[in-house]
Amino acid sequence: MAQTSTPEEPARPAPDPRRRSERARKAILAAAGELLGEVGYARLTMEAIAARARVGKQTIYRWWPTKAAVVFDVFTELTGGTAGEPLPDTGDLDADLRTVLHAIVDEYADPLMDRVNRAFIAEMQTDPELARSVADRLLLPNVRAFQDRLLAAREAGQLDAGTDPALAVDLLLAPVQQRWLMRSGELTHPYVDALVDTVLRALGPRG
Repeated sequence: MAQTSTPEEPARPAPDPRRRSERARKAILAAAGELLGEVGYARLTMEAIAARARVGKQTIYRWWPTKAAVVFDVFTELTGGTAGEPLPDTGDLDADLRTVLHAIVDEYADPLMDRVNRAFIAEMQTDPELARSVADRLLLPNVRAFQDRLLAAREAGQLDAGTDPALAVDLLLAPVQQRWLMRSGELTHPYVDALVDTVLRALGPRG
């Protein structure tokens, strides 16, 4: 009897390690963000992150040497950018500030971002080393980005020549941060718009 040949099954493509690694990275960051909001920074452990993300602890250490490094990247992932990224400069200072502050308000309104931020800020009050790291790697670069944009506006004649960019940044950011931190009022786009209007009227060119 003649043997019939069976068609060979097409070879399955090999798993893409880059795709698998990206899935693991995102799972780790998501797990760290959830746990930070649940247990706080002090009680957060690499073991707990690995268990929540369903990866081996060595997988986490492949990318991050410490839990602080993981949490820094949680912030970056949540905000969708990098610390110190230049502010938009369309030539319209009012519109550029509204765009950035609207985005900040939207981040604060996100439940996960809110939990992560509050847990991190609470831990910074008792951990000076962590506070310095956050300031150096996150807060100060972002403040400098605001200062650079306001300095460019001053040089373009859109702000009074005597405007101090550092003080101007405080006028813009402090009310937003206080409203969020103290839950002292609604933090909305209309509030931000009114804040930008007030600050720019106060700092506008004189004469």
